[in-house]
Amino acid sequence: MKVRSWLATCSTSTCATLIHDSTLPISPNSSEHLVSDSSSDYRENATSSSASSSDTTSCSSLPSNLSLQTLPSVPSLQKLFPETFAFSVSDISVSSINPRPKHPITCVAVQGNFLYAASVNEISVYDRETSTLLDVYNGQDSSSGSVKSVTFCNGKVFTAHQDCKIRVWQMTMTKKHKLLTALPTVNDRLRRFVLPKNYVSVRRHVKRLWIEHADAVTGLAANKLGLIYSVSWDKTLKIWRASDGRCLQSIKAHDDAINAVTASVDGTVYTGSADKRIRVWAKPSGEKRYALVATLEKHKSAVNALALDEERSVLFSGACDRSILVWEREDSADYMVVTGALRGHGKAILCLINVCDLLMSGSADRTVRIWQRGLEGKYCCLAVLDGHQKPVKSLTVVKDDEHSDVVSVISGSLDGEIRTWKVSFSKPSSPSSTTDILKWNL
Repeated sequence: MKVRSWLATCSTSTCATLIHDSTLPISPNSSEHLVSDSSSDYRENATSSSASSSDTTSCSSLPSNLSLQTLPSVPSLQKLFPETFAFSVSDISVSSINPRPKHPITCVAVQGNFLYAASVNEISVYDRETSTLLDVYNGQDSSSGSVKSVTFCNGKVFTAHQDCKIRVWQMTMTKKHKLLTALPTVNDRLRRFVLPKNYVSVRRHVKRLWIEHADAVTGLAANKLGLIYSVSWDKTLKIWRASDGRCLQSIKAHDDAINAVTASVDGTVYTGSADKRIRVWAKPSGEKRYALVATLEKHKSAVNALALDEERSVLFSGACDRSILVWEREDSADYMVVTGALRGHGKAILCLINVCDLLMSGSADRTVRIWQRGLEGKYCCLAVLDGHQKPVKSLTVVKDDEHSDVVSVISGSLDGEIRTWKVSFSKPSSPSSTTDILKWNL
């Protein structure tokens, strides 16, 4: 395993030490193209750039990766001299979970002290502090296909599946999970199946109820209003009421498979698709149904991941073009405009998550990057976490104490391993006159 970081505010004599599990394997340096999900064609990456970057051990590779011009028309927001940034990485420790049998990890999520990890059709639940396995469920239902997403709302667990369904679970007192229902519910189907107007064509000579997804459900998002948003390779966005599982609306949202969805606290929804577009959905004043607010176009390939900085109304998008675009709302506009790009990953961006001023990105290049926002909307890559053997498919972040300078970054990879990176931050020292690129070979 290698952890690389460049900290312009830290001299080589005062740079941080690194703690790690000595049993962790060292990752190979061979480059590999994006691998597919074991149970499905990884179609959101069908348009992925074939370019690859070798994972060399020389320090000069980092500035080279930093300057990858995948979208030349979009300016870079990165600063190599982070004198305006609040923190630098002072310590990183790593622990790992290796489920058996070892299958690709397609999703990780945290609820309280519980870590949920989806692998093929199974969902495993661990005690986050001790890594003790508490429950494995949905393992008997192999027909459900790969689990694509896990989210939580109103004390329930919602899981998205390749068989076009969303399943709803409840944790019992014994920390086991009980299936409550699948969406759409039987009651919802019965309410609508009689009327022909409730059917839509999904392919030639095939019709389904509009409340049903017609292809794999690839993403779920929930908000505090008690709504669940689902997206699918069938190109639709559906809105569900979490309390009774009723489908409230279905929208033909994109021209190609939808890979990502995220929602803000005010109910605004963002969807990212293989059609290279991001679309923004909201309820117009006085309306009860969602409508298209804006279409954001700048990526040159499939959009795979979205994340929101609620505090600053900033949207981050990651795509197969290897760039993370930063979108911000302008006072003169009623929609977001791209302000710049974050570059450094050598292959497709597969997952993003934002916590406070920190953005974490996972990529098909097998690394996780930690970015911090500074003054004037500039960003610095604080660390590159390297150790997975295959693409990093999912990320989640936990900050147990708001006053602590430690966050836990949990990554799930197609190599079948779950890693928890405990990252400690400290106030940076005085700016250095040159860029220090720090590297640990462990």
